[in-house]
Amino acid sequence: MKRLCIDCSSPLNGRADKKFCDDQCRSNYNNKIRAESNSIVKSINLILKKNRDILERFSPNGNTKISSVKLMAAGFNPDYHTHTYQSPKGEDYVFCYEYGYTKLAQDDFLFIRKVNLLP
Repeated sequence: MKRLCIDCSSPLNGRADKKFCDDQCRSNYNNKIRAESNSIVKSINLILKKNRDILERFSPNGNTKISSVKLMAAGFNPDYHTHTYQSPKGEDYVFCYEYGYTKLAQDDFLFIRKVNLLP
């Protein structure tokens, strides 16, 4: 039974545990595997970056009110965020990196910017 390269299916010569015919095939194979898993992470990171950019545009200094209609019209996706925070007063904030928001009455949001994220 002939052994074949995992990447290009060329016949293998040499060691019994050899999987690839050369370094190029080994790199190609491993790059294909990483590309599949990285594409999911990349698409989520693009959504998170877009959300952060929208929050930054509407509230560069924090403490800004905006209606949910304006926020959604700008392309904001509320399903994606980086973390949540509950203030000592019990208010729940949703963050996309350093920009956060909380729901106010009448479909309004209050944006905040947390400068010191690291402990």
